[in-house]
Amino acid sequence: MAKHSKNIPSRGLRVADQIQRDLSEIIAFELKDPRVGMVTLTEVQVTPDYAHAKVYFTLLKDSKEEVQQTLNGLNKASGFLRNELGKRLHIHTLPQLHFVHDISTMRGMHMSALIDQANATRAKDDDIEDADSE
Repeated sequence: MAKHSKNIPSRGLRVADQIQRDLSEIIAFELKDPRVGMVTLTEVQVTPDYAHAKVYFTLLKDSKEEVQQTLNGLNKASGFLRNELGKRLHIHTLPQLHFVHDISTMRGMHMSALIDQANATRAKDDDIEDADSE
């Protein structure tokens, strides 16, 4: 067993965090593609060998057309982004970038709305029960 095996996962997390910070800055200030608007990078997952990185992003407008347009723009610019990332990040293997739309915020808002709806229904039921018992 390797001596440094315990440190590898935490190093992977640090590398992923640094990639997220650097990519966010590059996309915001250096990427000129009009298809890519206000993008928020929510997470980066790096494979243990640093060959691939999944970059999760969200948008203010989560319409299908907007998401597809942004995804096309990011995929088209992935070479540029990887090159710029290589200038900032000094690791042996620079990962290929794979962009994925993150739907967790939409799913969370939907779940919250369902909970609010259930609570409102429950409150109405309680009011009706109180009125019947009087």
